[in-house]
Amino acid sequence: ASYNTSVGTSSMQSNTTGAENVSVGYQSLYSNTTGYNNTATGKSSLYTNTTGYKNVAVGHKSLYSNTTGYKNDAFGNSTLYANTTGYKNAAFGHASLKENTTGSENTAMGTASLASNTTGSLNTAIGESALNKITTGKFNTATGVAALGYATTGSNNTIFGLAAGDTVNGDGNVFIGLLAGANDPTQENVISRSDKLYISS
Repeated sequence: ASYNTSVGTSSMQSNTTGAENVSVGYQSLYSNTTGYNNTATGKSSLYTNTTGYKNVAVGHKSLYSNTTGYKNDAFGNSTLYANTTGYKNAAFGHASLKENTTGSENTAMGTASLASNTTGSLNTAIGESALNKITTGKFNTATGVAALGYATTGSNNTIFGLAAGDTVNGDGNVFIGLLAGANDPTQENVISRSDKLYISS
């Protein structure tokens, strides 16, 4: 293996032919064998990675479970923690995309944004706890703190505004403005609606 940089006890411990990797921190890139062009900074970051390549993990246990996933960017403690084979995800903020396993091409910016997503793909969440409870939905775009925050399912939704649509499950909805379409922003009682347009007054 060539052009590797390893700093920290057990950092890059298992590497065989993986090249051009950088690992800084205790057990960072610990299981890597042939993966290349990875950057891991923080205790146990990219710990399980074996052949995944071109991943960037900055933060304690970021991308911890990644095995073969590639081109993921994780910034913040426990970001993309459960990701195994998901690829081209970007997570910025503590625990963003934390439960993602195989979902791909998601973007999460903000603490706990898209935190519960497991297999959903092509979602964009911007704001603390935006799309926080969504597990398998896809093609959702949420901008605003807690936007669609309590919804657990739903695809093809577009949300702009603080807590907009936060208690609505469904597909093809558009929420625009503060609390738009929210059933009750103080409760977690989720209702189901689809193909609706909500604009707050």
